[in-house]
Amino acid sequence: MRSSKIVLIFFFTINALYAQSQFSKPEITFAPAEKYIYPINPGQPGSLAGTMGELRSTHFHSGIDIRTNNMIGFPVRASKSGYISRVTVGPSGYGNIIYLTHPDGNTTLYAHLDKFKGAVAKHILQEQYNAKKFDVDLFFTENQFRVNQGDTIALSGNSGSSSGPHLHFDIRDANNYALDPLKVADFPEVAETLPPAPEKIAVRTLDKNARINDRFGRFEFYAATRVGNNYSIASPIMASGVIGIEIIAKDRLAAKSPFYGGVNYIEMRVDSQLVFSQAIEKIDITETRAIYTLMDFKTFRNKGTRFYKLYIDDGNALKFYDKSPGSGKITVNKKKVSTVQITMKDSYGNSSMVTFQITPMEPVKEVKTLEPLTVPITYDITENVMTIAAKPCTAADTKAKIYVKGNVIEVLPDYGNFNRSVYLVDLRQTIPDSVVVCDNRIVPNINVSIPSGTAYKYYGDRMNIEFPAEALYDTLFLNTKYTMMKDSGEVYTIGDRTVPLKSSVQVSLLPARKINWTTSHAVYRQAGKGYTFVGGKLTNGRINFTTKEFGSFIVLVDRIAPSIKMVTVNSSAVRFKIRDELSGIDTFEASINGEWLLMHYDSKTATIWSELLNKNVPLKGNFELKVTDRAGNTSTFSKRIL
Repeated sequence: MRSSKIVLIFFFTINALYAQSQFSKPEITFAPAEKYIYPINPGQPGSLAGTMGELRSTHFHSGIDIRTNNMIGFPVRASKSGYISRVTVGPSGYGNIIYLTHPDGNTTLYAHLDKFKGAVAKHILQEQYNAKKFDVDLFFTENQFRVNQGDTIALSGNSGSSSGPHLHFDIRDANNYALDPLKVADFPEVAETLPPAPEKIAVRTLDKNARINDRFGRFEFYAATRVGNNYSIASPIMASGVIGIEIIAKDRLAAKSPFYGGVNYIEMRVDSQLVFSQAIEKIDITETRAIYTLMDFKTFRNKGTRFYKLYIDDGNALKFYDKSPGSGKITVNKKKVSTVQITMKDSYGNSSMVTFQITPMEPVKEVKTLEPLTVPITYDITENVMTIAAKPCTAADTKAKIYVKGNVIEVLPDYGNFNRSVYLVDLRQTIPDSVVVCDNRIVPNINVSIPSGTAYKYYGDRMNIEFPAEALYDTLFLNTKYTMMKDSGEVYTIGDRTVPLKSSVQVSLLPARKINWTTSHAVYRQAGKGYTFVGGKLTNGRINFTTKEFGSFIVLVDRIAPSIKMVTVNSSAVRFKIRDELSGIDTFEASINGEWLLMHYDSKTATIWSELLNKNVPLKGNFELKVTDRAGNTSTFSKRIL
């Protein structure tokens, strides 16, 4: 009875502390007997290289990254008692993973492991030999592999897509939501006191009539002035209409550490009135691509920087905004200067603030600060607005001719100067076939407007595209283009790579030239100066494939087999580097005297190495390794091991 009172008092104390904060807190599951322990060297000072909610390129980081001093082989301890419910082995992603389910219904995940330990290690090895596969995904019952808190279940490593040796650690609830380990568990090993710090603020126009410093578009400002934990932008930002604020902010994890975490708690006030609140407290593991609605995807694709949007954009259905009073979109007050305050807070409650002012302005036609254009005419599309910039030929002739289905609409610039004229077209009202300014023409190749949430089939001369109902986050102004190259190649441009897709679309291409399709042929997406393998098949004269990325696609032929470079071959082990320059490695298989031999594979280092089922039997006899790429080309290495 006494212990029950203690637990009850602790529960109300925690909730009282939470009530004092302006930020909401996650629901915490209390285990009846055990608290979580730090899985690497529990009780000793530790440090992190990443936190939950951090913005990664394709997903929200779902847990914490625990540093291991750039070394592998640290004992990984069970954070709580329970049973191993799942093990996954693979060459990329999380690499080697253990899922440990606990009596409270939560599951802890331990990833990028080097080796498994205990009875489960032998079982995994046997299952790999039974299946004759390196990559396996195994599920276990409650009574198969039980562990106690503190047991060594694995050794830390660098497997999968890890950028360096560390342990990735998750806590997930019964619904497979990732919870913040720094809030659910009490880890004194990594307590820190440094608040988040802003780097840049971006302010962007959210409708055709909005302006920032007399212009339409998106503009970045450094939060350069600092006093303690308060930052500011010295110069006021002139604006009108509806605008949105974005921020780059990072949470330094330790003094003199090069590592930063994400900023899960952000609030924005305008003239002391709360207009936006974000609290990333748990993450739906199945919604990884939803990150594209929270961060500025176009800026990420063009510059590689990850800005948090401090407004809820169209298509953003994330559950991070329960405390937000609205969308966060700001309508500039026409009558007075407004003060914007952005408060950032980490999982430990450390906070900082950035402040700047918005000065109202009336849109003007002449903007003296516009820079000269380096090309005669150019255009860009942001949300629903096409921005056209052109060199004016004479002061008297500044009209743009917009051609729409055989009709011509003449419009004056929305603003400009002697360096350039700027025209803004609301694509919801007008989709130009072409635009001409001073005899210079642009052709945006926009074929159709496709609303989100609606299944749609587009039929073109050289390409058909099928959009499932859930494929789009927002209305898409689909642009397509077909280009026949001098070297007989055909390039099919579908959409803009700066527009994210929520799920895959089906594409069917009609080549102008006959293709004698073989297994060596495949569709590739242009990626910078290289190509990314997509796949596809030729059926009834059409090439069919699926894609989750817009871009330019081309059919290439890969007839070059993968390379195999010997590193070590002896009676103890074999190790090789395997690479393929175009389509990529598909399969590999090794044998000794005709018997299948397990080869581990690390895709980031292109390394494979052997592991025998019976460690007491040396590798002797006829060894053979076959490596096949996605185009079906095969290389073989053979050697007799004495």
